[in-house]
Amino acid sequence: MTHTAVITGGNKGIGADLAQALLARDYTVVSISRHAPEFTHPRLHSVEADLLDPQAVADAAAQAASSHQVTHLIHNAGLIWPNLIEEAEASDITGLAQLHLGSALTLLKAFLPTMKARAFGRVMFNGSRAALGAPTRTAYGATKAGMIGMARTWALELAPHGITVNVVAPGPILTDNFWGIVEKDSSQQEALAKRIPMGRLGRVDDVTRAFLFFCDPENSFVTGQTLYVCGGASVGSLQI
Repeated sequence: MTHTAVITGGNKGIGADLAQALLARDYTVVSISRHAPEFTHPRLHSVEADLLDPQAVADAAAQAASSHQVTHLIHNAGLIWPNLIEEAEASDITGLAQLHLGSALTLLKAFLPTMKARAFGRVMFNGSRAALGAPTRTAYGATKAGMIGMARTWALELAPHGITVNVVAPGPILTDNFWGIVEKDSSQQEALAKRIPMGRLGRVDDVTRAFLFFCDPENSFVTGQTLYVCGGASVGSLQI
């Protein structure tokens, strides 16, 4: 069986690293993001869409489904929109719910007929350790936590069809999203690394390897799970 993976936000950061890892494993990869990837490959395809726009997502889903037999959906795209409660707005929750949850539902519904026909599929979310709670993450934490609930529900519905659904939940990872909040190579970044039990911040390849486990067709008995890739930050630090 050939495999085709749709990766939202496959143009940079974790999504781009995962895309290249899957291409190296002979997958066809379709990136759905606002901008095309900066790298090329004969089996890499790009659909440009703003996932905050429901109609744009529906159009992108239809385009990908009509052009490819999608076996893997990795919903990686995300935004943080950090602010304290006093500055948070209900519209923040609505917007990130569309990005993190609504767009995933639209995409899966487009690809589900192919997955069910093959009796095979892999669905993954890029969640966050912030689902467990973090200051300034009202909308982000809420919608990332929603991914876990939605993934568990989908896992139960889709297990009889040979389709697994899982969440990879990274802690602080050195990406543009991270540096948009914490200045690169700053004292704040260094202090945060020291608070991680493993003593460092995560790299994109740490997260990619977790996704590759869930992508593997041989791993068919793990579903509805959340794997924290956070250097122990989801457990807590024993450092004094």
